Amino acid sequence: MSELTLYHAPGTCATAVHIALLEAGAPHRIKWLDFTAGEQRSPEYLAINPKGRVPALVTERGVLTETPALLLYVAQRFPDVGLAPLDDPFLLARMQEVNSFLASTVHVSHAHGRRPGRWADDEQAMAAMQAKMPENMRSGFDQIEQHYLVGPWVLGEQFSLADIYLFVIAGWLESDGVAISEFPKVADHYQRMLARPAVQAALAL
Repeated sequence: MSELTLYHAPGTCATAVHIALLEAGAPHRIKWLDFTAGEQRSPEYLAINPKGRVPALVTERGVLTETPALLLYVAQRFPDVGLAPLDDPFLLARMQEVNSFLASTVHVSHAHGRRPGRWADDEQAMAAMQAKMPENMRSGFDQIEQHYLVGPWVLGEQFSLADIYLFVIAGWLESDGVAISEFPKVADHYQRMLARPAVQAALAL
């Protein structure tokens, strides 16, 4: 089996794909990008991912981007590991529902606080987005706490990609001005994830 190459940057959602690769025992290597040096905007990286973001996964058939897509690719390429309920249409859709919510709503709320210049040029508008970010993160995680974490995992007794993705984004809460302890089920889930060897290996790099 050919080796996969994951383009990664510390503290980003690419960590979820890295954990999934480790959970799957997938042959891979990590190519780190230094965002502070602008490597994500270098001509070399833009030739790989014109979006200038991470993650990007280089496979023998081409480059894939976007975290939910990469996570499902890993689960489908290594089906015996059981990272997704591939034989259950309802549970698979629920997993994708959660991952879509994390990508399209919660991650965007986080980005409003870190990179408001993506959405506005006016300084007051950007400041307003940054000020609103903790409230929006709380709103997103309230949905997760009340509706998506049925426990012990997102899909109940079955561990899945949604747990990996939730763990990574929950790790941003404290730096976004939101105490994870405000969400007891999320906090408990986070600690449970920290005990997994794949998570420990990803965070050690």
